[in-house]
Amino acid sequence: MPASYLADIIALLVAAVVAVPLAQALRLGAVPGFLLAGVIVGPSGLGLISNIDDISHLSEIGVVFLLFIIGIEMKPSMLWQMRRLVFGLGSLQIIFTGLLFSALAYFLFNIPANAAILIGPTLALSSTAFVVQLIAGQKLLTSSYGRSSIAVLLMQDLAVVPLLALVPLLSATELTINEDIWLTLIESVAIVTMVVFLGRYFLHPILHRVALSGSPEVFTASAVLIVMGTALATEHAGLSMAMGAFLAGMLISDSFYRHQVIAEVQPFRGLLLGMFFMSMGMSLNIQLLLDMPLLTLALLALLIAVKVAALFPTGFLFGLKIKSSLAVSLILAQSGEFSLVLFSLAHQSGLLPTELFQQLLLVVLLSMLITPLLARWAEQLAKATDKRADATDQDIHEAPIVLAGFGRVGHSIGEILARSDKPFVALDSNAANVNRERANGHPVYFGDVRKPEVLNSAGASNAKVIIVTINDPEATEEIVASLRQTYPDKHVYARGHSLTQCQLLSQLGATGVVSENIEASLELARMALSSLGEQGDKLNNTIEDYRLTCHARIASPAQIHANTTVKDHH
Repeated sequence: MPASYLADIIALLVAAVVAVPLAQALRLGAVPGFLLAGVIVGPSGLGLISNIDDISHLSEIGVVFLLFIIGIEMKPSMLWQMRRLVFGLGSLQIIFTGLLFSALAYFLFNIPANAAILIGPTLALSSTAFVVQLIAGQKLLTSSYGRSSIAVLLMQDLAVVPLLALVPLLSATELTINEDIWLTLIESVAIVTMVVFLGRYFLHPILHRVALSGSPEVFTASAVLIVMGTALATEHAGLSMAMGAFLAGMLISDSFYRHQVIAEVQPFRGLLLGMFFMSMGMSLNIQLLLDMPLLTLALLALLIAVKVAALFPTGFLFGLKIKSSLAVSLILAQSGEFSLVLFSLAHQSGLLPTELFQQLLLVVLLSMLITPLLARWAEQLAKATDKRADATDQDIHEAPIVLAGFGRVGHSIGEILARSDKPFVALDSNAANVNRERANGHPVYFGDVRKPEVLNSAGASNAKVIIVTINDPEATEEIVASLRQTYPDKHVYARGHSLTQCQLLSQLGATGVVSENIEASLELARMALSSLGEQGDKLNNTIEDYRLTCHARIASPAQIHANTTVKDHH
């Protein structure tokens, strides 16, 4: 790697480490922190980085990974349920908002017709990467506000395809549609159909074979290959890489390898997505803002006002409540990353003059910077309307009980929970075992429970109880310690072996620990005493007294105090 690239990466990391925590401390969120970090190191700031194009090309992969994970969470069945919002609300938003912006550009700002035709629908687009990140952080993806926002964003991503084809047509001296456009369209449909077919019938068997190999490195490589390979295929088809990644995610959404795939992809997504927002910050022209502050702020206010005015009544027309409709219009009031791409292509083709291009770029980036403030307002409105997420939209992986391990012990616990009508989700790293249990109807997913990302993806953050049943003492200790640190208020129960290990697990924060050796000893002793004539209360008291003695030795002083308090309370 050339020394210049290494210096650029170090500069980006230092800026992010400083700016992101500062932005979070000011309750602005991580994304504005990344944008500010880009401004600091970019040409308008300290000028530490000059090769913005190279970094922006690499950082676009972050959006690809984000859309892949969204696709995994957005199952085809859910998308089908949202078809009215996607193709109805989403289409109307683009058409209505685009017409308003095009009319303003042509009649108010005297922009040529061919440029105004592109500017309108391009400004109608919002930032998928930014908005989804914010809604996920608000934990409102399953609310009507979250679903409606995602539906509009999906339609906007689909609209990028014809808009990309529109750029060369509008740039031409004569607007003509030749046979190449139709050939491109046919090729796009063919490649997307092939991707869906291959994913539907070959993706799961391939992941199964990789999982059976037992190599985590190969599984990581396979997960990254799925994302990048699908993105590249759809890009060749004329679609965006992000749309291809979304499609790949949806193909994996019904697979029981989904949680492990998410865990493998998450680190790439976080780092590259941060780099994407920093590259956008580096593109910000601060000098233009200083030269024409009133005009820039007026254009920014006009952008937000038009998008809110267009989307608010449209959402209300599609059955959203007033507060939800206003929340959706506020969270989508910015322009996004695809707007930057389209304007850049239009500038390169000569459709947009440099001065107009720089002004549009500045307004789009400023709209993203103020989005966290609008998102906070939108969150308050959404929570006032949606007191809770619809239970019908929750998947089984959001069950109140998570089993870390589904071997002999986990299987028995699962059977008891099923007989008690208690929903649960289980994770196991044995692909053959997972395949067998899935065939028997158990909600078991493939995943390495030692990775916090896997447990989080499986719904540990929403679960009330987490039970660690794996037959690995060291891994059990590692998992219990991690769970207690990450989820201090959750009930964490663990399977132990010896009394010493049970004591250690208790000290690490387990709510309760059961020693299989002790329980086996108690039952064997009960059988032996019973065969010798001991029975009734004397036998039960002897066994129970010893059990309580062992549990008292296992429990920490804090737990003993808590148990005593509970008994006194009752």
